[in-house]
Amino acid sequence: QLQLVESGGGLVQPGGSLRLSCAASRFTLDYYAIGWFRQAPGKEREGVSCISSSGGSTNYADSVKGRFTISRDDAKNTVYLQMNSLKPEDTGIYYCAGQRTWQLCPIVEYDYWGQGTQVTVSS
Repeated sequence: QLQLVESGGGLVQPGGSLRLSCAASRFTLDYYAIGWFRQAPGKEREGVSCISSSGGSTNYADSVKGRFTISRDDAKNTVYLQMNSLKPEDTGIYYCAGQRTWQLCPIVEYDYWGQGTQVTVSS
């Protein structure tokens, strides 16, 4: 079973940057599409970004377009989410999820989820 571990969260001031990592174990990520999601207090979980198993297809929520960039390094078995120009409304727990598929983004369903990493944007 694919295991995913997020890291890189923390406290950052508005306008700052963070890079989240989603590291996989037990299986290589080559065949898996990876998505990033977030959940703010009192709100439903929302999709942030997705990258296909080939890396050739990506997508972003409108709220993060132009500020966030998803990428993957299969040699390191890791997917990254570079977050720039962070805003207080980006605060939440960020989760990565994996699905074994060749489909292009967006991916409807994910079978494997990490435990999440907290991102807090505040002055």
